[in-house]
Amino acid sequence: MNIVILAGGSGTRFWPLSRKKTPKQLMSVFGDKSMLQRTVERVLPLDPERILVVTNALQAEETRRQLADYESDAIFVVEEPLARNTAPAIGLAAAIIERQDPTSIMVVLPADHFIRDEEEFRATLRRAEAAAVNWNLVTLGIVPTGPETGYGYIEADQAHGVGGVLPVKRFVEKPLREKALEFVAAGNFFWNSGMFVWRNDVILDRLRTHMPDLWAGLSVLDIPAGLGRLSSMDEQVADLYGRIDGQSIDYGVMEKAEGVVVLPSSFGWSDVGSWSAVPEIMEAGLDGNIVIDESPVVSLDSSGCLVRGGDKVVALIGVQNLIVVDTGDALLICPRDRAQDVRKVTEELNARGMSELL
Repeated sequence: MNIVILAGGSGTRFWPLSRKKTPKQLMSVFGDKSMLQRTVERVLPLDPERILVVTNALQAEETRRQLADYESDAIFVVEEPLARNTAPAIGLAAAIIERQDPTSIMVVLPADHFIRDEEEFRATLRRAEAAAVNWNLVTLGIVPTGPETGYGYIEADQAHGVGGVLPVKRFVEKPLREKALEFVAAGNFFWNSGMFVWRNDVILDRLRTHMPDLWAGLSVLDIPAGLGRLSSMDEQVADLYGRIDGQSIDYGVMEKAEGVVVLPSSFGWSDVGSWSAVPEIMEAGLDGNIVIDESPVVSLDSSGCLVRGGDKVVALIGVQNLIVVDTGDALLICPRDRAQDVRKVTEELNARGMSELL
């Protein structure tokens, strides 16, 4: 088994704590480990042959620093020169693995997800591994716990499933609440987790069929036999990324390919997509507020607030359901139900030329 961890996201919805050089996956949103480190730690018990962490050049230094905590010669950092979405990142990792072990199983995981039951998560990956041996492209579909509108959905064909693995009928974009309610009631829709398991040669074959330009560029890369010399590819990869378009693996392959199946999964999952998701994974204190990093907070007649005050004392008086995040050079205050709009702040800062805050 080879683990590919996608760790190149920008994490704009966690501004001002997340920045371009330290996005969500490199942050300690809760606890003393970053989300990337937690992702690595939960797969190490699987004893993978290799762990490839795909990140961009801007974040590579901090990524390597965090991974240096692990005394493993099986963890490698793959640098992307430009952001090109998930299909090129996965394709690049697959091309590298092909040089080492072409028919091995590849597991693709985002670096910034929360998983509560890690033992069940690993058991699920083992079940997915067994399904992937037969040339299937396996995606983990999360059994929905409610009509979530922030996730994409996967519709499964329950009538033709084998061994708990179900053929995929279609992928559905993030729905409105009314449609999400219908999906949950139907019982054959699952949240799209963005986690995949397949044979390495199979995903390369599907890229050749459905994304021939990307596959052609990957097929001519001069990949070193030793993964410790991946930096020798930098110039080639920069040339390739300068010529290809960004594309998600969902749109580029999964929505078009044959043999796509979903494994219904329940292990306490959240993609922690914005500040509003933090209450799903952290418990409120006795005053009804959630405090990150043990920031000093005084709360009077206030509840439902999420606070990260750094070294400052944060005083809450008569307010409910606010997000308050102070990072010294920036202060965010917004209602919890407007957390998805935080990315608009980063867009406005960029438009104003205030790149030092991004």
